[in-house]
Amino acid sequence: MKAFLTGLATALVLAAAQDAAAQSPRSCAPRAKVVERLASQYGETRRAAGLSAGNALVEVFASEVSGTWTITATAPGGLTCLVASGQAFEALAELLPEPGADA
Repeated sequence: MKAFLTGLATALVLAAAQDAAAQSPRSCAPRAKVVERLASQYGETRRAAGLSAGNALVEVFASEVSGTWTITATAPGGLTCLVASGQAFEALAELLPEPGADA
């Protein structure tokens, strides 16, 4: 089940990244420019990062002050696209459920 959920999450992120790349040029820019804009306009800093199956760097940026958050995907060539954004960011540190317990 865990492998299925991980695969599903990866597929959703990849699909969203492809959709973002297909949108207007304003949705994608060099990574340094995107990171600078997220920091200066929204006060967001990087909170999490990981590599997708296609070697894209997927990052979560957020601001605890404003509560805004943004997910980006950066292709190996350096182009960063916005995947999703929203409000009410909350950092969580949840433990995995015990084996056999309901999630």
